[in-house]
Amino acid sequence: MEKDKALEALFQAQKPQFADNGQFMARLTRRLDAVEYLKREQEATLRRYKMAMVVAFALGIVGGAVAIMFMFSLPADVPLFTIRVKAGALLWLADNFRWIAASAVSLLMTVGIICTIGNVQDILAMRAAMRIGRK
Repeated sequence: MEKDKALEALFQAQKPQFADNGQFMARLTRRLDAVEYLKREQEATLRRYKMAMVVAFALGIVGGAVAIMFMFSLPADVPLFTIRVKAGALLWLADNFRWIAASAVSLLMTVGIICTIGNVQDILAMRAAMRIGRK
């Protein structure tokens, strides 16, 4: 109870001073402008990343389709490799190797494209940061 009264007295003793000059408004305007600038930059960065991911997805689909078409354009009667073992799992692997290889190539191409676009985005961000630093 005594602590509450002490806190109340402390708060009542505080009398904030407001100067009626334009410095407060000027600082507030500068800070609000800085916040708006950061907000616009963040939104632009998110739009670029989203577009980069859409492009990477589309290129991965196209690259995967090309890789699959190449894999299946090879003669079907000629196996990609031969296994002289009669084990069930290895025979299944030999029979379905074209599908497995096509899927693996598509996945690797997609990951490679995503990494490449990410690296390009990082480089562009570094260039932009360097341009801003020069001004």
